[in-house]
Parts: sequence; C-alpha cells; structure tokens
Amino acid sequence: MSAKKPSGRRSVQVEGKIPGSAQSAAERRSAEAELRTLIDQFAPAHLRLISAMRKSLRKRLPAAQEVVYGYRAWFVISYSPSGHGYEGVLAIRGDANGVKLYFNQGKELPDPERLLRGSGGLVRSIEVEAVSALARPAVARLIDEAIARSHVPFASSGRGSVIIRSASTKQRQRRNAPIRS
Repeated sequence: MSAKKPSGRRSVQVEGKIPGSAQSAAERRSAEAELRTLIDQFAPAHLRLISAMRKSLRKRLPAAQEVVYGYRAWFVISYSPSGHGYEGVLAIRGDANGVKLYFNQGKELPDPERLLRGSGGLVRSIEVEAVSALARPAVARLIDEAIARSHVPFASSGRGSVIIRSASTKQRQRRNAPIRS
C-alpha cells in the first residue's frame, strides 16, 4: 500500500466551500467568471491592466489566496496567506476612475521615494497606470518589503485560490440590522 502524496496544488475556492477541499474545473471557471463580472461592472476599461497585475502578483506570491470583495462602486482583490482578506499584505482596488495597489501595512514601510499615498492609520496605496509600474525598482522594493513584513507567513509552495466574498451583502445586513440600546 502506497501513500498518495498531495500535489500541493489548490484550485479555485468559492465561498461556502471548505478551505483546502478539492475543486473542480467548473468551480474554478465559475469563480474567475464572477471576478471578471466584478471587474467589468466597475472597471471595464482597466480589465487588461488588472489581469496583468494579477499575473504579476501571482508570480511573486503563487500560494497567496486572492480574496475578492465587491462593494457598491469598486472591488478589491486582497493577496492573503489565508482565506481572510484582513491578513492580506497587498490588494488591487479597481473602479471606474482607475486602479490602485494597496499596501495593508503601508504606513510602516520604508518609502524613500515617497510613492505611497494615503493618510489612514495603516494602509497606503500607489496609482497604477501600467503593469510596468510594478517592476520599477522602488515599487518592487515596497512589494518585497510588504511581503517580508507579513504577520502571517505565506506558504512556500502550492497554488492559491480565488475566494469570492460578497462585501455588499454584509454591508446591507449591517445597515438593516436593528439598533440596540
């Protein structure tokens, strides 16, 4: 009797599935189609840029989970070591006005060229007009530093999933929740 070795490869995970469970090619196509619908809804002019950014970030973080949230006027793809978007180190945000790369711990990153924008408590971003921006040495250093400072380590092998989360539904539920005093 021989033990079957896991391939270390994970495919698309649609919300509601148990993390790590085997996914079919149909489920993979379904999650990618849902993500494309979000992109088409909020940033159709930026579809190629977002696809190229995803490819570039996947190359750097092959085991990262792409946790996708759709909001009223934009979408976010968080690159997380787990299925939780809040543990992500980088995120792509797209809307009708453009595409940004967010650094979830951006305030803590060394940024001698002052590329990062934002005034919040932690998160900073850069505007991305072409995927070549990710290859600029200063941006590449920011990305590398963000990955190195991740509070939760990324898997060293395997293939991450695409996890579709519906932030809009959660927002509606909170908005319609009864007020307790």
